[in-house]
Amino acid sequence: NSFFVFPTITDDIDDFPIEGKTWADEVSAPFGIVHGDPNNPNVGLIIEALGLATSGFLVGGLSASRGAHSQIAGDITDGGVSGVLFAPSVEVATGLTQGCVPVGPTHVVSDCLDNVIIGLDGNSALDVFKEDVGELLSRDLARASGYIHAAFPIEGSDTGDFVVRNLTGIDPERGWLSVGEDIHAGDRVMFVRRDPNSAEADLTAMIECIQRRLPGPPRGGVYFSCIARGP
Repeated sequence: NSFFVFPTITDDIDDFPIEGKTWADEVSAPFGIVHGDPNNPNVGLIIEALGLATSGFLVGGLSASRGAHSQIAGDITDGGVSGVLFAPSVEVATGLTQGCVPVGPTHVVSDCLDNVIIGLDGNSALDVFKEDVGELLSRDLARASGYIHAAFPIEGSDTGDFVVRNLTGIDPERGWLSVGEDIHAGDRVMFVRRDPNSAEADLTAMIECIQRRLPGPPRGGVYFSCIARGP
């Protein structure tokens, strides 16, 4: 009675099994592992609704494959969101590694439009960017592509977690930056670098942090890898 495996949800949260809803309400399931099919446009909404319905902390990822985007939830499945919820009796510690390390401090977005950052801390976004990345990259901004990214700290995180988004464009004349995320005034953002050494250092630091937080030796672990980081 410490876990509940639920089959694929393809349309909305109403597809969630009634016995699962009853179980989750009885045990107040605080944690779940979920997998989503990237070909289903409802996946984001389903995951959000699942988190609200269970009040649980969800981890997992989208399946990625050159063929079928298979998931396992009791049986082999695909097409939507599937996973497992755990009761409070299952002790879990989580960590997040983005494969990146910061190259400067956190800034506040002072002016923006959609996914374009116009100003940071009241200054030109590009001027702040150049100050953070250093003189070498500032002289040749093309070298920043795929190496420097924007990162958004996760509100409420006590482990310094952040979400990384690509830099999608630089306007050197107006001093604007575009990123792969909708931006709002007041958002916090910093710039990070991603390379093999940074990825390994960040992964090692995350694992060591989890090890310190565990009450004893772990009985098992699950790692979800991002294909955007390459081999």
